[in-house]
Amino acid sequence: MPRLRLALAQTNPVMGDFASNLAEMRRRLSAARQARAQLVLFPELAVCGYPPEDLLQSAGFLQANQQAVADLRPDTRGLCACVGYARRAGSQVFNAAAVLNDGRLAGHYDKIELPNYGVFDEKRYFHPGSRLLLLELSGWRLALTICEDLWVPQGPVEQAILKAGVDAVLNLSASPFHAGKFELRRRLLQRLARRARAAVAYVNLVGGQDELVFDGRSMVFDSRGRLQARAPHFAEALLVSEWTRPGGPRRPDRRFLRLAGPAAPLTPLPRSTQPPNPGRLEEIHAALVTGTRDYVRKNGFKQAVIGLSGGVDSALTAALAVEALGRGNVIGVTMPSAYSSRATRADAARVAKNLGLRLITLPIMTIYRAFTAVLRPALGSGQPGVAHENLQARIRGSLLMALSNHFGWLVLTTGNKSETAVGYCTLYGDMAGGFAMIKDVPKTLVYELAGLVNLRAGRDLIPRSVLKRAPTAELRPNQTDQDTLPPYPLLDRMLKAYIEEGRDLRQIVRRGFKPSLVRETLRRVDDNEYKRRQAPPGIKITPKAFGRDRRLPITNRFRPPRSA
Repeated sequence: MPRLRLALAQTNPVMGDFASNLAEMRRRLSAARQARAQLVLFPELAVCGYPPEDLLQSAGFLQANQQAVADLRPDTRGLCACVGYARRAGSQVFNAAAVLNDGRLAGHYDKIELPNYGVFDEKRYFHPGSRLLLLELSGWRLALTICEDLWVPQGPVEQAILKAGVDAVLNLSASPFHAGKFELRRRLLQRLARRARAAVAYVNLVGGQDELVFDGRSMVFDSRGRLQARAPHFAEALLVSEWTRPGGPRRPDRRFLRLAGPAAPLTPLPRSTQPPNPGRLEEIHAALVTGTRDYVRKNGFKQAVIGLSGGVDSALTAALAVEALGRGNVIGVTMPSAYSSRATRADAARVAKNLGLRLITLPIMTIYRAFTAVLRPALGSGQPGVAHENLQARIRGSLLMALSNHFGWLVLTTGNKSETAVGYCTLYGDMAGGFAMIKDVPKTLVYELAGLVNLRAGRDLIPRSVLKRAPTAELRPNQTDQDTLPPYPLLDRMLKAYIEEGRDLRQIVRRGFKPSLVRETLRRVDDNEYKRRQAPPGIKITPKAFGRDRRLPITNRFRPPRSA
């Protein structure tokens, strides 16, 4: 019975760093050779990183892609490798996979299904391929595909796979993470394996790229749709697996590109245990840590600074930053005003102590008084209002940016998705910074993640007093968020329905909400696009995040019907 041993190389490329990406691929090829693998799969666009966006309009970038593939050829002697890269042919650019066999370029496959929804914009850059590439290696007949090719049920790629009658389907992917995405992939691949009666090997990128983070979790299924092996989440890995096909040699078939390869190892691959599959909170936690670590590392920063208010958002941001970067690389800054309570001041200091952070204290009242004195002739002598509240936030943002400029620290903002959605944030104030780690994390989820942080630590890194206190910006006496906003459990349910599920006012009201409350919430979301457009990038963890996922014009008078 023919056996095929394959290795899935789950890599974390740095966008455009061809030298380091090739070095990592060579290490994986060497490890695959030691494991006696016959076939090595690398993820979609692993040579350059995903998504390259307008770099694909640079002739030099495209040339570097093709040169990298040529440079990798000698490292494939004695085995076969499928490598994702950007291929140019005349005036057309393709999202392609090179088939490198025993030191030569044996062929290439061009992705047929180009996604153009959510975070994907591939039709802007790539020309679609026109035919499935069929391979034959060590008695196995294989179909080579790329990511979205398998996400279109009954589509042309699936139909071609069924018609070809292959033994296995290979898929090179760059599938971004959001909570619950792994289960969607698993069901998709399992369905294809059963429908085609073919084994499936799926290799995915890992690591952060701007607002996207890739979770890996490469998988291998047998022809009955049973999961044979899975790589870990949010970690580089080489997953080695083996298939056995009943029967012997078959007649030649001209549709298949025949590849040279070593014979299967004499001894079968030992069975290995699969890594545990994380729960919802654990995978979100890992995504935030991985995305932050890679954003800082890949953009040349070494340290980060966070404004510690004594609230839950800044405490969670600091705790996750310490996991991502190490406590010596995270600096906390507390900037109390006359409205900062003794309790929140104490909690800011307690969070810094629990996490082992250096804490800088910069009181803002002297600056605030100077600003208000200058503004008084223009603003008049009435009671302080929203302008004075936002002034405090902008002073704090200016101080953090001054530290960033002087020391080269990256400012991590602490605003969550709930606040950003309804504009409960200050431009050039709490929105000032370089990276918004929890930008896509609703407030209720902030509390859940804070609880997980404490559970993982085995102690209260984030004090209980922080978790029990009513959320407050502390910009005026006795202020709480609920003075302005609905309770967060209600707000987050409405926001999820409107932003992530695309429900309208009537549909949301039918879920039991007061029409006036829904109407006001939706108005706030629609009116604050201009703020969100000016926010720093942040990690996508929900099915629809602000930024790449949800792109609306700022100048926009359309409003959905507000009657219920």
